Amino acid sequence: MKTLALILIASALFSCNKQAKVSLSNDELKTFYTVGHTMGQRMKNLSLTDDEIAAVNMGLTDAAKGTEAQVNPDEFRVKIQELFKGRMTKAAVSEKEKGKAYLEKFVKEEKDVVKTESGLAFKILSEGKGNNPKPTDTVKVHYHGKLIDGTVFDSSKDRGQPITFPLNRVIKGWTEGVQKVKEGGKIKLVIPSDLAYQDSGAPPKIPGGATLIFDVELIEIVKEPKKK
Repeated sequence: MKTLALILIASALFSCNKQAKVSLSNDELKTFYTVGHTMGQRMKNLSLTDDEIAAVNMGLTDAAKGTEAQVNPDEFRVKIQELFKGRMTKAAVSEKEKGKAYLEKFVKEEKDVVKTESGLAFKILSEGKGNNPKPTDTVKVHYHGKLIDGTVFDSSKDRGQPITFPLNRVIKGWTEGVQKVKEGGKIKLVIPSDLAYQDSGAPPKIPGGATLIFDVELIEIVKEPKKK
């Protein structure tokens, strides 16, 4: 409930054409704006209307100023989780439908694409040499991850720093997909939500139900140090 409270407070700071504009003239105001913007990103999947955002703002203002509540908070507080869950589920269904269409188009229109039984689609861009990793291997990779609308949510390439991790400790689509390429190889993965972050997503950057696209370079399979 603490996280939910923060989200509700932040949604009042979330942009709304009915609320007053504030000049961000000092670092404190800019900090509070950043809090609102960061938490507001977590509200995008709720598809709030201006009236709904304004209602949150009214509740926050009344409570902060000690004004009598216009409804019985105890009566409606129990409905918060139900409402949020319903909105998030609806948004995830929409995302999955769009992701399914994208994946099917990728399989149909791109050359040399393979779709596995799990629903993963991949295209080997460069075969590489040496061995394919096993699920229990630790791998060193470079990657570029984006949503189907082209929004980049994470990229080791942009950071200029590869990442190393056990292959069986990431999302299922990665565990399965990276095994398809050899050391030094490159692969494109289109991962449906069931093999990624499912209906919950990974807020604020990855919405629930999102299909993910990764360009992955398998730099090496990291050798375990020999035990003495």
